[in-house]
Amino acid sequence: MNIEISDVFFDLDHTLWDFEKNSALAFGAVFEKHKIAVNVQDFLVHYIPVNLRYWQLYQYDKITQHELRYGRLKEVFGILEYEADDDLIALLSVDYITFLPQFNHLFEGTIEILEYLHTKYKLHIITNGFHEVQNNKLRISNIGHYFQTITNSETAGVKKPNPIIFEFAINQANTTKQNSIMIGDSLDADIQGALDCGLDAILFSENYTHAPSHIKQINHLLSLKKYL
Repeated sequence: MNIEISDVFFDLDHTLWDFEKNSALAFGAVFEKHKIAVNVQDFLVHYIPVNLRYWQLYQYDKITQHELRYGRLKEVFGILEYEADDDLIALLSVDYITFLPQFNHLFEGTIEILEYLHTKYKLHIITNGFHEVQNNKLRISNIGHYFQTITNSETAGVKKPNPIIFEFAINQANTTKQNSIMIGDSLDADIQGALDCGLDAILFSENYTHAPSHIKQINHLLSLKKYL
């Protein structure tokens, strides 16, 4: 165990909370509710990369929250040549955000690693997600009690990898960069963002992301025991 580390910061989506699995279930529920005649798996083939691109634009303030939520659906329905007017897209967007936190699949090992870590370190969340949605995810998946602080981009006023959000989280946790480590799935937002701000970092990727050799990387959450 690294005795210098006292505080462990986690990303939420794609790191602890299985976003892709829960998102697929949410879209299934939304499509069923509104009788959308599109196969969910066909939809997701296009939605997953489109959504990633829109989030990358959002994290660098190139689009607004509304443009994120509207644009990703509009583009995918366009690719699928499914007729969806603006009113329907607005309705689907709202319902998707409502349904999404209701599903609570976590990555394998999440509860076990949080049980292991929370007796040794203070645990925290840093997320670019929206305040209400992320809090609902933590509550419904029953992992919120493990974390002493939750920093989101709405509260901090900026998004990862902006150093201000990391500084905000460090101050909120009443700790120091030297005693902290960041764990997340995004090489850019989580890992390089943390390293550039002076925090150590570990990349989580089930399929091993192509990353520089100096980046510590795991493909299962329980592998954190090798570092913490």
